[in-house]
Amino acid sequence: MAQEFNSPDAQASTFGNLPTHDDVRSIGDIIRDTRNLSAEQVEQILKYQRSHGVKFGEAAIALGFATPDDVLHALAQQFNYSYGGEATEKSNPELAVLNQPFGQQAEAFRAIRAQILLRTQPGSVEGAPRVKKALAVVSPNTGDGKTYFCANLAVSLAQLGGRTLIVDADLRGPRLHDVFGVDAKSGLSGLLAGRRGDSVIRAVPGVANLFVLAVGISPPNPLELLQGPAFGLLLHELLTKFDHVIVDTPAAQYGADGIVVAARCGVSLVVARKDKAKIASLQEVVRNLEATGSQIAGVVMNEF
Repeated sequence: MAQEFNSPDAQASTFGNLPTHDDVRSIGDIIRDTRNLSAEQVEQILKYQRSHGVKFGEAAIALGFATPDDVLHALAQQFNYSYGGEATEKSNPELAVLNQPFGQQAEAFRAIRAQILLRTQPGSVEGAPRVKKALAVVSPNTGDGKTYFCANLAVSLAQLGGRTLIVDADLRGPRLHDVFGVDAKSGLSGLLAGRRGDSVIRAVPGVANLFVLAVGISPPNPLELLQGPAFGLLLHELLTKFDHVIVDTPAAQYGADGIVVAARCGVSLVVARKDKAKIASLQEVVRNLEATGSQIAGVVMNEF
């Protein structure tokens, strides 16, 4: 894991006389302010840094004046990159991309993100849609990790800087409000039923550019609401306000909800559990998606 640590007095002089922004601070400055280090402690760190030939953050950790989590937070702040840390990992353990940004799972999601963007951004490659569309994530069975996948994909997209919305269209067993810790008193079901009140789209605390539209109250007629014209109109409106729209759906074993949502979104991605998904169930989902005309961005085998 490559990390860069700069001393508090490091100057951004690489580019000659180019002006620097007041908010662009060195890693050392951020750690010093976060940990309220005294001038004497900073001097000890600098002395250790010079004598051992290490970066400021590494020296601070070695002397016990900072933790690895402090350094990661400083890096995230310097590069405007969302990082949850230990507190978020306890409250939102499923958000691997946010909690462990340099881990194996986060790297896997970044690789998948790159492939999805190449295949779904208008005009990016041959076969990509001509207009911006939402991405529906579907799966054959419960337990495939679809919500986990949606949540982490959404975080990784938000980390690119684009406004990202994740919509919980699993009206049968919604979980996204728990994953992101947002209010679920009102949401998608109310919008589709024609009830409009306060804003039901909520920003995710600690994750810049990421928003959630929860289900709200689980309705008795989920498929009818999703098949109604209101859902398609809502998606069209959301796509004008957000750079990326990801939609979570119920597993196919519960009915046609996921297929209906995928048809409205225009692009779909299939998630299945490695070593557990049955080929016949997976093939059936793919056939049903193809019958709707939804562009299939790919199939992901989840092993986490």
